[in-house]
Amino acid sequence: MMKLCAFCISLGIMMLAAANATHATGNQPDPAVAALPRTTITVSAAASLTDVFPIIAKAFNTRYPKLSVKFNFGGSNALVEQLRAGAPVDVLATASEPTMWAAVRGGWVSPKPSHFAKNTMVIATPAGNPAGITSLVGIQSPNVLTAVCAIEVPCGLATRRLFSVNNVSVTPVTRELDVRAVLGKVIADQVDAGIVYLTDARSAGKAVTTITIPADKNIRTTYLIATVIDSSKQQAAQAFIDYVRNSTSAQSILRTWGFAKP
Repeated sequence: MMKLCAFCISLGIMMLAAANATHATGNQPDPAVAALPRTTITVSAAASLTDVFPIIAKAFNTRYPKLSVKFNFGGSNALVEQLRAGAPVDVLATASEPTMWAAVRGGWVSPKPSHFAKNTMVIATPAGNPAGITSLVGIQSPNVLTAVCAIEVPCGLATRRLFSVNNVSVTPVTRELDVRAVLGKVIADQVDAGIVYLTDARSAGKAVTTITIPADKNIRTTYLIATVIDSSKQQAAQAFIDYVRNSTSAQSILRTWGFAKP
């Protein structure tokens, strides 16, 4: 169901993005990038970008047909650990600033990462909200089974901050390694609630019921993107980053999926 919902959303976006990719005012192809040799770059990206980044990559490839993108999605901390171990990656995109700065301090990515989006948290429940949850207060009950991300990953840190800001005490029944794993538990009706990003809940469509959290009590996470220092494809990698950050097409796609401006 989640894949079907994501496909339905992405189909219309891809058609719009394909048109904007070459015709948007002020977003014409860069001749220097267009002249680069044919290549494929590898982007390691946070799990919460699983649906939106491939759509952006298709629009990017429409603008620059010789440049293709393949992805490695996962928890941001795990992606940084892969870089530390020498994974062959050209671009890193994380779901939090601390994770990216850890990669900067490690000397694995450019010392000047770029902000490109923000996200917020919601409560996701199985379709129809069978437990009748209406707010964060409701998931404090020991009778409510709640899934969250592990504290080691950005969505886990954001969830801890969210509980602190709202002065709630929650004992999760599971702590998952990335936000998509939490969402999967909710969709499978294995838990009564999960704390996920707004964009992940939106991608699931009718497979989940979303309970919003008031803006003044919510947490915003910032997404950063950077080239990997050891990449042999620096120009192509930077071209993709510039496209994500600056093109009307990419930023419109991000807005459609629920990401806020950086």
